[in-house]
Amino acid sequence: MTSLPEFETEHMIVSVLTPKNYELLAKYESDNRSHLSQWEPTRTKDYFSEAETKKRLKLSFQDYHLGSSITLVGFDKSKSEIICLCSFSNIVHGPFQACHLGYSISKNKQGKGLMFELLKVSIQYVFTKYKLHRVMANYIPSNKRSEKLLDKLGFQKEGLAKSYLKIAGTWQDHVLTSKINEN
Repeated sequence: MTSLPEFETEHMIVSVLTPKNYELLAKYESDNRSHLSQWEPTRTKDYFSEAETKKRLKLSFQDYHLGSSITLVGFDKSKSEIICLCSFSNIVHGPFQACHLGYSISKNKQGKGLMFELLKVSIQYVFTKYKLHRVMANYIPSNKRSEKLLDKLGFQKEGLAKSYLKIAGTWQDHVLTSKINEN
């Protein structure tokens, strides 16, 4: 098996989310469950169970090996805590060469530039490693933090999708954005 990508940035270690990260992911999700619920689909009670979390981790790691998605995690420097994470899903090759980006950050780490730090290195990685042409990210119009973050990263607004995703139990409009690989 080839070694997993790992990058050191100013404030974190960035690496692939693996099944070995179960306890750290369970803590991250538990600590941020309420905070993230307004930006995510409604989760079933079982979603956060040990069995389901381990199953999600295993599937995520399999998808990484298949090249269909990759979840990168920003750990603190001791790798004892997840600060933030991002997922590049629905990776499509051929003439499209694109994917969707999702991300989250721990409530107590917001406003420090850490999500920008993770996404900057992670987007460059998927552009280089997967030779993608386009990364697409969408956000709820009221999510001004995401709007500011994506703008700072060079994402361009492409439109508004009405009733796009069911988030927090309600169909929500989303602003559609993308970042094009200039290389």
